[in-house]
Amino acid sequence: MSRIDAFLKLGLAQGCSDVHLAVGVPPMLRMHGDLMPIKFRELGDAELESYVNEILTKKLQEQFASGRDIDFSYVSEDGGRFRVNIFRKATGIGATFRFIPRHVPTLDDLQLPGILAKLCDHHQGMILVTGSTGTGKSTTLAAMINHINQTRNQNIISLEDPIEFVHDSQRSQIIQRELGTHLPSFSGGIRAALREDPDVILVGEMRDAETISMAMTAAETGHLVLGTLHTTGAVKTIDRMIDALPGEMREQTKSFLGQGLNAVVTQNLVKTPDGKGRRAVLEIMVMTRAIAKMIATDQSHQIPAQLQTGRDLGMQTMDHSLLEAIKAKQIDPDDAYRFASDKNMFQKYVTDTSMLPQLDIGA
Repeated sequence: MSRIDAFLKLGLAQGCSDVHLAVGVPPMLRMHGDLMPIKFRELGDAELESYVNEILTKKLQEQFASGRDIDFSYVSEDGGRFRVNIFRKATGIGATFRFIPRHVPTLDDLQLPGILAKLCDHHQGMILVTGSTGTGKSTTLAAMINHINQTRNQNIISLEDPIEFVHDSQRSQIIQRELGTHLPSFSGGIRAALREDPDVILVGEMRDAETISMAMTAAETGHLVLGTLHTTGAVKTIDRMIDALPGEMREQTKSFLGQGLNAVVTQNLVKTPDGKGRRAVLEIMVMTRAIAKMIATDQSHQIPAQLQTGRDLGMQTMDHSLLEAIKAKQIDPDDAYRFASDKNMFQKYVTDTSMLPQLDIGA
């Protein structure tokens, strides 16, 4: 049993989402969004490096020694599964362990809107799940793949960095491939997948122009492509897609988005009222002719208005989603206030008045 397993076991017993190990501070746990230290000494550089080396393969040790950050999946002695990132910083090395539940969640488990199941029923096009790091994008995508797996006879090829949720093939065949282990790059993985008779391709992260271009090609040629971007809303996602590709492809990209992009789902994780959990709150954009025209004419800034009027199609703004969750007592209003765009709408729900703008009495 590696010594790191003791920290991971403690973290799981406490119900944390992440375990952080870094030189110069004690081990820390991410508990419902907040980082909390455990009662342990500050970790030394040589000490932490020896811990880490116990769980690295020879290949990973060589990669880390060459100066590269490394990402991989790790199964602890008691069967807990983690996504791991190990890196170097000014004072030494650091490592982050993200807990991956064994149970693959369903859309109902996550209490996600019904429109997501309808989006999974598309046979081609692209669906993007976006948000900043740690907002549960991988979990939502796992639930979407799980829905397809349970309801359709498809060949699903999942390209991940690293593999997180492990799916068992049910009605569908699911092939999970890992960056660095089974494929050299996401773009190379998509290119290979197109020769493997896919129906659905999951791209763990569309992080560069070549990957985005290959994903667009896959969506245009009769496949359903699910992917992620680190963007915070439909407008920023569309702008990122356009800006990521060379200027000469701008019109082609806008044309694809109008015709091949099925939806953009953006999410945040917001604390529950008791502070003992977090709930996904979603902004949802479903492509319509009106939105396609806005993209074609560089009027994407008008899309939020379409989200407000498109509720019968399953669309919703982040603010509307937050408000509905507050009224249903599903999320903490103070935490929701942090994620709101129009904060004036949320001020009457805030209980911690120190969060609100203070009047300048001396003015």
